[in-house]
Amino acid sequence: MLLVISLTACTQADCVSQNVSQEADNFNVIRRLTVLNARSDKPMFELVAAFSLKVDGSDNQLEITCETGPGQYKKHFVGLNEWTMYVVEDISGASVDPYHYEVNFLPEMIVPVKIVTKN
Repeated sequence: MLLVISLTACTQADCVSQNVSQEADNFNVIRRLTVLNARSDKPMFELVAAFSLKVDGSDNQLEITCETGPGQYKKHFVGLNEWTMYVVEDISGASVDPYHYEVNFLPEMIVPVKIVTKN
C-alpha cells in the first residue's frame, strides 16, 4: 500500500522536471551558465552550450561537461566561494513526454559469462 501511495505522489511537474534534467544531461538542451561576482554583480564566466552540470560540494566547484561536436567533449571547472553565485538558463527548451519511461541495456557494459559443464 505504501508503494502505491509513493508512486502516485509524483506530480506531472516532478516527472517533467526529471525528464528535462535528463535531456540536459544527455546534451539535448542548449543552456546558458552565468557565474556572477555577488559583491560587484559583474559576470565572471558565461557558457552557452549543450552541457551537463554537476555541483561538487566536497570541492566547492561546478563540474561542466560540454558536447562540442559529434563524439567531442570538453570539461570545465568553476570554483565557487561565498562571493560567487551561478544561474543556469534553459535557452532552447526541451520537448519531453511526462510519461516517458525507458530502460537501456548497454551491451558494452555487460560482462560476458562463459558456462562450462563437466561430463
